[in-house]
Amino acid sequence: MSEAEKKSPSKKLTPDGVLKGESPLVLTATLEPIGSDRFQPAGFPEIGHVFYKAPRKDGSTENVCIVDSAASMANHLERVCLRGAHDLELVDELSGMPYIRCVTGDFVDDKLPNDKREVVVTSLTEGHRIASSYFLEGYELMPNGSKAAEPFKKDLCAKFGVVLPESSKAHPPPEQWWNVFKTIFELDPNSLVHGVLFPQWQIKIPRALTAHLEAFGAGRVDRSGVKFDRLGKTTSGQPIFAVDDATAESIRATFVLDVSLIRSFGRKKGENVVGLSEKRQEFLVALALWKIQQLLASPFRFRSGCHLRCVSLHCNNDNVEFDVNIKEAIKAANFRDNPITDVFWPREELYREGQAQQAKTPKGTDEDDEESEDTEE
Repeated sequence: MSEAEKKSPSKKLTPDGVLKGESPLVLTATLEPIGSDRFQPAGFPEIGHVFYKAPRKDGSTENVCIVDSAASMANHLERVCLRGAHDLELVDELSGMPYIRCVTGDFVDDKLPNDKREVVVTSLTEGHRIASSYFLEGYELMPNGSKAAEPFKKDLCAKFGVVLPESSKAHPPPEQWWNVFKTIFELDPNSLVHGVLFPQWQIKIPRALTAHLEAFGAGRVDRSGVKFDRLGKTTSGQPIFAVDDATAESIRATFVLDVSLIRSFGRKKGENVVGLSEKRQEFLVALALWKIQQLLASPFRFRSGCHLRCVSLHCNNDNVEFDVNIKEAIKAANFRDNPITDVFWPREELYREGQAQQAKTPKGTDEDDEESEDTEE
């Protein structure tokens, strides 16, 4: 960061100001590796690490490396909502925000008490979020612990306003889209931030927040690794394998918030509001800004060999800082008192033995590669 940048006043980003401002909001963060000048970029199946020559206005080209894709960055932005990598509870700051859990357990007198529920996944850990088969194919648990009579997708379909014969696809009539936005917001607002797809109902809501991470002036660093089989229990022996890292002149994370899309989720119609109220739209903006703030606030490990920290944050060449009170935004969004929706799956359906008896949960995982969870480690 230059001395001029250090001295220039920072522009404060508030949810209200962003919602009423220009769209899209584009934030650029400059990052640097921790402890080294090398880092591990994303690896893609059958491709490996991606380096390409990007054309510049002066006719030259610049070597660019993809450090993380939009799908991986969405995963990272959702991870900051959780207490830890293996802890599925929300951080205290997000207490009161709705989300969905897939749970299992043993019923007692046709009820499954809260303290007997085993959480399997949540809508913040599933790549398809609220549209995951872990939720759609399960059965919602009522406040008293009893199981709903119909699968969760039946209730969701009715709330969306979709009339869906079992043997065919359908989509909401235009006037029902306000119910789609409102229902998703009340069950899992995170899905409206990062996008969701219900192909069976022809409902696709694109990402409101898109992020990507690239290295500029990038170079490849070739090195090797070795696997030791000290007990001699495998057939691989002691193979030496190739590993490639990267270096770069600069690493930049770009966050693009489609404010117009968020504004389209609701509006006034006469004296009434259809879809999301302005306060609820503000919450989506607040959640997006809060996620970016948390990701950049301290060094973050994007993968085992890619530990980066933020050194500057800009919007249109201006220094920026966040002014977000996420607890107040949750309160103003007026969510219901019991914001967590639990959807039940029998243990025997989730944990079947053998490949031939796999559970049917991955049913929707190939329906939209763009929205599915990345495996770029």
